[in-house]
Amino acid sequence: MAASGYALKCSRPITSIGIRSPILVSSSRFYSQQSEQQQSPEDELHLNYLDGDQKGIAVISMRRFRYKNAMGKNIIQRLIDSLQELKFQNNIRVTVVRSEVPGVFCAGADLKERLQMTNQEVGLFVAKLRHFVSELHNLPMPTIAAIDGAALGGGLEMALGCDMRVAASSAKIGLVETSLAIIPGAGGTQRLPRIIGPSLAKELIFTSRVLDGWQAKENGVVNHCVEQNNDGDAAYHRAIKLAEEILPQGPIALRMAKAAVNRGIEVEIDAGMRYEEAYYAQIIPTKDRIEGLLAFKEKRRPKYEGH
Repeated sequence: MAASGYALKCSRPITSIGIRSPILVSSSRFYSQQSEQQQSPEDELHLNYLDGDQKGIAVISMRRFRYKNAMGKNIIQRLIDSLQELKFQNNIRVTVVRSEVPGVFCAGADLKERLQMTNQEVGLFVAKLRHFVSELHNLPMPTIAAIDGAALGGGLEMALGCDMRVAASSAKIGLVETSLAIIPGAGGTQRLPRIIGPSLAKELIFTSRVLDGWQAKENGVVNHCVEQNNDGDAAYHRAIKLAEEILPQGPIALRMAKAAVNRGIEVEIDAGMRYEEAYYAQIIPTKDRIEGLLAFKEKRRPKYEGH
């Protein structure tokens, strides 16, 4: 399963670096089959911080070219490490999860690796994958999945762990586990029904149906769908535009709003209202709240600092 990919010339594995353009990859494909085979484990995932007008946006880029971002032990650990770094970055207001592998977001589990595991090892690995998606769901800042290709099984479960999803028309999206005589194990049976409703989620899971980007939008699996471009990164560009819409908002307010929705949706509405009240109370003493009022009065753009 070899595939050519893009080289991220200006990024490093799990590191802080400024990028002035949302185009983290060029249209030229630098990775040959030989370089894919020699790709180091550290190079399977990059964490980048954008700069300039896009300062405040972090981008997690999956780059497991040879195996189409299949969920193996190494890339899962690298993803967990990136989330551990991000959760303490108070200056990050939006995180985008994307793939640099052409035509693929994430192909799901690494079945060749899985075949070599004992039953106990499978259970432990799936628990770690479930933990990762939950950590992604619980990141304090808004998250967006940019789906420019196949997001199947665990790949879709990862996208479902994000707050928002943007798909290209060429995407292939589905929870296909029942076709392999298993069930989604990283939250798919729980998150998909909460997003699109239980009846439709059951239909998609029971049939292992694969949707294209437009069908996923029609069924409510993704927020936006865009026509794919020649470089194969249309969803990523749309995700960056969505992130740029979020950037000017109050950063503490964004985090409190996310927490209120995430916690409130799991309980009945009266309890949810109490969550809203509690998170609103944390905003009242902030300087950003006063800045928002002053900016409105003075008819200028607010300058939020996150305190």
